[in-house]
Amino acid sequence: MTTVRLPLFPLNSVLFPGLVLPLNVFEERYRAMMRDLLKSAPGDGEDGAAPEDDEPRRFAVVAIRDGRETARTATGMPDDPTAVSDKGPAAGFGADPVQAFHRVGCIADAATIREREDGSFEVLATGTTRVRLLSVDATGPYLTAELEELEEEPGDEAGALAEGVLRAFRTYQKRLAGAREATLTTSADLPDEPSVVSYLVAAATMLDTPTRQRLLQAPDTATRLREELTILRTETALIRHLPSIPAEALTRVPTCPN
Repeated sequence: MTTVRLPLFPLNSVLFPGLVLPLNVFEERYRAMMRDLLKSAPGDGEDGAAPEDDEPRRFAVVAIRDGRETARTATGMPDDPTAVSDKGPAAGFGADPVQAFHRVGCIADAATIREREDGSFEVLATGTTRVRLLSVDATGPYLTAELEELEEEPGDEAGALAEGVLRAFRTYQKRLAGAREATLTTSADLPDEPSVVSYLVAAATMLDTPTRQRLLQAPDTATRLREELTILRTETALIRHLPSIPAEALTRVPTCPN
């Protein structure tokens, strides 16, 4: 079992390997994390970009099961005597932070960490490897975690399933574009490697966090693809039978302030 200890960045969303993650980092605990990541790569290139041939600036992303992505703050509530600010690395996640998170997450490699004049950070990272959360340490300025790296097993008939999922995904895109009264412009070639297909479709289909999390932690690629095939067929049928769904309802996705 390969384990690693990394900074932990909990979000109200799921990160998949190969997918890009933009972050607006403003809370002090995560500012401290980014400052430490910058220290680990002292030869940063221009505009906060990581230099070539340097150690990756890695942190782990896990989806929040029960808790708040941002700590409560009393700012803006001067007339509320009960308003209390949460402080510390585990603010918003309860007495035992590990219980607040889903147990499978993804390592992120920060390609760009750019500090703004106000001390906040603009970060652009990419998901790389799935990990299982083993333990959480809240004794430092931000959460860190002991993680087990998870191998991606192909499973049975992954190649054939990937072809079916791609066909279903294209149909889903066409139906969605029609429901939104928009023109489908995503004509770029889609990947054909089964695991890449499975992660791309999971990220690009409009799903709630529990469903995305279930797909992330699927035991193998084939299992993930089978579930995606069912989801895509169901969602496509729903869009076809409910043509009056407002476009904004179809395109609404949760945003993360961090």
